[in-house]
Amino acid sequence: MWQGLRDHDDVVDRFRRILARGRLASTFLFVGPDGIGKRTFALRLAQSLLCTERDEKLLDPCGRCESCVQALAGTHPDILRVEKPKEKSELPVALFIGSQEKRMQEGLCHDLALKPFFGRRRVAVIDDADFLNEEGANALLKTLEEPPPKSLLILVGTSIERQLPTIRSRCQIVRFAPLAAETIADLLIAEGTTTDRAMAARLAAWSDGSLAKARDLADPELWKFRQVLLNRLAEADLDSVRFAEAIGKFVDEAGTDAFRRRNRLRQVIGFAAEFYRQLARTLSGAPAQGDAETQQAVEQALRHFPGDAELAADRLDRCLEALGHVDRNANQAALISAWVDDLVWRDVALGAAGKR
Repeated sequence: MWQGLRDHDDVVDRFRRILARGRLASTFLFVGPDGIGKRTFALRLAQSLLCTERDEKLLDPCGRCESCVQALAGTHPDILRVEKPKEKSELPVALFIGSQEKRMQEGLCHDLALKPFFGRRRVAVIDDADFLNEEGANALLKTLEEPPPKSLLILVGTSIERQLPTIRSRCQIVRFAPLAAETIADLLIAEGTTTDRAMAARLAAWSDGSLAKARDLADPELWKFRQVLLNRLAEADLDSVRFAEAIGKFVDEAGTDAFRRRNRLRQVIGFAAEFYRQLARTLSGAPAQGDAETQQAVEQALRHFPGDAELAADRLDRCLEALGHVDRNANQAALISAWVDDLVWRDVALGAAGKR
């Protein structure tokens, strides 16, 4: 474990080798699932590189010098951070080159080019790089192509595919693997998210290796609704209107914050996608996987399902498509209605086609 971070020792070793050879690049792109420690790693790396008491090649900051203290407190003048404002769907270009009134007189590109306060270098961390649009990417081009002396730029995203080509081609890629389920369960217990080891294991199993996702799933009401959801999906005749209303009501109960509602809808659709994944698996001749609730719902659905594995796979595809619409901030009510309607009526059409 490095600087309190687990499961990323291979990335630490990579940076130690780079520093030992004196080949630290000016720009890196960190990619991997949300909630696995990429941003924290970037900040701990910055602290290590800026520590005034230890050789940066060791990646072992003292934690006591003025530079380390400020880095840990989030007040270091040589560590610059940019992230997507909660109310925005993209990273505003003003974060990089300043407002209209002060273009190139403020913003990340301007600040990164200033002389380091502590003398070693300046480090900039761009979080939410997945939400960098073309205008923002173009604003960064000069900094990427001609990095200021003594500067390091780290972009943090979830995948290479979500980055614009102009960004991707100018960065050294560092891939972060999902956290181990055991690691996530341990962290959930340690931080007090749950005291129940069985629940911690369940949350870890559904987390896709993301501690942030595991935390979001630690809601008892979510698991109660999941059982309702599975029962409905396993019914012979799904009432699309009532089903959509029930989902909409549950999502609205997340509160007035749009981000929380979107996240809850994403969780609901994700549960449905996993149900159809296991249904398609079973209809293909393989045993269903997952917890007892999933397997029970699949067994119930098999008694009257109107088609084959292809039909179940079509339902799964529609769920994945709906997840993409959630990420693109589609209207909640319209999305839920269209998604549920498609599950019902596309089933009817494809099921009838399969019987001909």
